[in-house]
Amino acid sequence: MKKITSFRHKKVLVLGLARSGVKAAELLHELGAFVTVNDKKSFDENPAAQGLLEEGITVITGSHPTEMLDEGFELVVKNPGIPYENQMIQKALTLNIPIITEVELAYLISEAQIVGVTGTNGKTTTTTLINEMLNRSKTALLAGNIGFPASGVAMEAKAEDIITMELSSFQLMGIETFRPHIAVIVNIYEAHLDYHGSRQGYVAAKLRIFENQQADDFLVVNWNQPELRELVTAAKSRIVPFSTKEVVEAGAYVLDGNLMFKGEIIGRQADIVLPGEHNLENVLAAICVAKLEGESNENIMAVLSSFNGVEHRTQFIKTLAGRRFYNDSKATNIISTESALKGFKEPVVLLAGGLDRGNEFDDLKPFFKNVRAVVLFGETKHKIARVATEAGVEHIKIVTDVEEAVPVAYTCSEPGDVILLSPACASWDQVPSFEVRGDLFIKAVNAL
Repeated sequence: MKKITSFRHKKVLVLGLARSGVKAAELLHELGAFVTVNDKKSFDENPAAQGLLEEGITVITGSHPTEMLDEGFELVVKNPGIPYENQMIQKALTLNIPIITEVELAYLISEAQIVGVTGTNGKTTTTTLINEMLNRSKTALLAGNIGFPASGVAMEAKAEDIITMELSSFQLMGIETFRPHIAVIVNIYEAHLDYHGSRQGYVAAKLRIFENQQADDFLVVNWNQPELRELVTAAKSRIVPFSTKEVVEAGAYVLDGNLMFKGEIIGRQADIVLPGEHNLENVLAAICVAKLEGESNENIMAVLSSFNGVEHRTQFIKTLAGRRFYNDSKATNIISTESALKGFKEPVVLLAGGLDRGNEFDDLKPFFKNVRAVVLFGETKHKIARVATEAGVEHIKIVTDVEEAVPVAYTCSEPGDVILLSPACASWDQVPSFEVRGDLFIKAVNAL
């Protein structure tokens, strides 16, 4: 990593721990900053804070006391999940203390080139596809919102490596100089309005991925979305489009059953293992990056012909008595569930429901035409039940949680059906994360 001196003897507050906060604190400590960590979880129940204290880092736990900001901090490194309405953040803004997220630190110290991937849906699949393609001939390292703290990865990455970084809107709001050599915008829909306050605020956060790019950088963009075509006109970087609907000569597209990049045949569309139109967009985005990085067509197709999805994202679990089970627990919004349902031609038994963010689910109605049954749980169960009733779904079952939903779904199914967990909601009303929810689903499937 680059041994930068800009943080030496600076007083820095790391607000909120989790994995990224721990790595940020450790990195800043190594760079000579005077680091204080503040986390609301109590010290006795906070092994991360205990470990940092042993490393000589000041730790304050149990609450977020705003008065501590009067002690001359020069920088706040914020956990992405903490909203800007938080009283600590509001006071820091009042005091004109700069606020960044941990991905900015990663960029500042990284010797490796960065490929940054953002979007509303499909960014985990796209990031993973890119990483697997690049790893065929190089060393590519996953980082960011995909579960590997960016600063920790950047500390270990060598100059010849590539960091493939998934970036959320929460993370991108906290950048200053962050500049990926290749930026990817998979798509933009409406999401996280409870955090950003408006669709405009959400979109603006996403577009920050290219704000520092220059003429020798690349911006890979979904050309299926007219909105994105317009929004990226402000970019200084070179636009590389991808489309499933038209020939885009400067990027990736499909023609006569072939996967194409700038007029070159990469391989056959029929050889892709991942199901669904939405995954075809992800594939084309990944092809753009792989070709820009000089990857061979053989290596690209070796990945596409074997890659069957990431964990919790339309993840095939098993076939049981003619029923195929899929875990799409990462579908925490309506559009993700729409995409999953579009990916199957067979009758579907859908497991859905979760945290109520105040929205309705009428947009799902056109996608219920192939749904044999819905099994619903969580705070939104009755909202989705209304939509399913209006859509004419044959069987509508209400259960307590995802574990109860699995055997009920099985009884509603027939051989040849797909049993799909795709909740269209966050999990926080019942379990801590979509990963936990997906793991509970898999456990229940294996128990049948």
